[in-house]
Amino acid sequence: METPWNHATVLLNEAVDALFNNTTDPSAPEADGTYVDATFGRGGHSRLILSRLSPVGRLIAFDRDPEAVAQANAIADERFSIRHEAFSHVAELPGASVDGILMDLGVSSPQIDNPVRGFSFRFDGPLDMRMDTTRGESVAQWLETAETNQIAEVIREYGEERFAGPIAKAIVARRQERGPISTTTELAQLVADTVKTREPGKDPATRTFQAFRIFINAELEELQQALEACLHILKPGGRLAVISFHSLEDRIVKQFIAKHAKDEYDRRAPFAAPKVMKLKALDRIKPSKDEVSGNPRSRSAIMRVAQRTAA
Repeated sequence: METPWNHATVLLNEAVDALFNNTTDPSAPEADGTYVDATFGRGGHSRLILSRLSPVGRLIAFDRDPEAVAQANAIADERFSIRHEAFSHVAELPGASVDGILMDLGVSSPQIDNPVRGFSFRFDGPLDMRMDTTRGESVAQWLETAETNQIAEVIREYGEERFAGPIAKAIVARRQERGPISTTTELAQLVADTVKTREPGKDPATRTFQAFRIFINAELEELQQALEACLHILKPGGRLAVISFHSLEDRIVKQFIAKHAKDEYDRRAPFAAPKVMKLKALDRIKPSKDEVSGNPRSRSAIMRVAQRTAA
């Protein structure tokens, strides 16, 4: 019997409220438009969105994890559809066709807690970390041939790890002496043996695992492409809500909204009319103390909300 890995949806009501520009007031009208859950996960946000839609409303969901898609296929609702694709594929939707887009960038608890997926240093499993297990190479496969400088660059850039160099050298030395690393515990132990100091309460392998996961799934590139696509597919007045879980993601979202939330002047043509802003920044929301207490994994979450202007 398959283990029912549990998942607590972060900022559930806050995200959907932001998307619909209303509160949980039961008298609020149902929405008729088309909405996108760009990261279905285990469907917490999608199910609440569907409860707010009118009979003619539509919800399009995306996820590249086959297990998430299987969960989505269990939703028997004609207003709902799921696409087995990375969320950058929102760019394929028609221009100005969407009333709201939600992106929850966190790794789901079933992905973290299932040792077979290889996301966590807390469990022994194959060193995989792919969001989509049907395509691409795993972390273990990449580490079989990656050069020391490439490994160090990934750990430094995506993990913000100051010991990136020594860790990369240790990985390559281990590969040359005993063969490539193939399991999560092997990698976690190697990092622990290499990194002698770490913040209290933080596993030495945390940053390295984050770095490899982000790299192997091209997560930041996917995010940048998806954000740019939102400018094209959102209707004027449409909402964008993005939940980030670490500084690299949040920085991209923050800078993207800030860039498009102001008039742009061409310094080469000082008398030309400026390009009018495309977004209006609306809010920055963090989980409540009660949510963090009930779901510690939500503590680092930040949701930024913006609205497409008429320009």
